[in-house]
Amino acid sequence: MSAEARVRASFAKQAFMRLLGAELTHVAGGEVDLTLPFRADLVQQHGFLHAGVSAAIADSACGYAALSLMPDDAAVLSVEFKVNLLAPAEGVRFVARGRVLRRGRTVTVCRGTVHAVAADGAETHVLELQGTMMTVQGRGLAD
Repeated sequence: MSAEARVRASFAKQAFMRLLGAELTHVAGGEVDLTLPFRADLVQQHGFLHAGVSAAIADSACGYAALSLMPDDAAVLSVEFKVNLLAPAEGVRFVARGRVLRRGRTVTVCRGTVHAVAADGAETHVLELQGTMMTVQGRGLAD
C-alpha cells in the first residue's frame, strides 16, 4: 500500500477528526494538510475557534505527515508538542498544515501551522506547533 493510501486509510479510522468535521486535503511525503469548515459548536465564548480544536488539527496533521514517511509496519504517536497561539481563529474554514522537519529512526520532529481562511480567501496564521512524534513498530494499519 502506498504511503498516501495508508495515511488516508488511517485518517478514515480516526473518530475524533470525523467528530470535528476535519478533512484530509493534501498528502505527500512528509506533508499533510487538514481542512476544517467553520462550525459554531467548535468556538469558545468569543466566537473564535477553540484553541483545543486548533491544536488537535495541527497535531493530527503533524502525526500524519510523520506517518507518510514510516514503514508499512509502523505507526506514530505524539509524545509532546508546544503550541503558540498567534491570533484569534476566525474564518470560514481552517487549514492545518503538518510538515516533517527531521525524520529519525525513533523520533520525528514536525512543524504544524493553522491558518484561518476568510470568505475572500485571505489567510491569517493563527497557530504554530512544534511536535515530536514517536515511531511505534509493529502497529501497522490493521492494529
